[in-house]
Amino acid sequence: MKIIDSTIIVALISMAGTIIGSMIGVMKSNDKTLYRIEQLEKKVEAHNNLVERMTIVEQEEKSNEQRIQRLECEKYD
Repeated sequence: MKIIDSTIIVALISMAGTIIGSMIGVMKSNDKTLYRIEQLEKKVEAHNNLVERMTIVEQEEKSNEQRIQRLECEKYD
């Protein structure tokens, strides 16, 4: 009977070790995933900021081009 009892104890200890190891692995993987998502969010935010700034520059360019055309027309009139 003692052989069965010790076998069960060893099996329970092994199961506990496996469960704990798996949980630690999942938590570490989750931390890495969250870190990567945060880094991607920062890159997307920087990209969106660049897009907004380029839109402003394009609008200013159009405005400057129109002013230059008006000045050229005034110069030749």
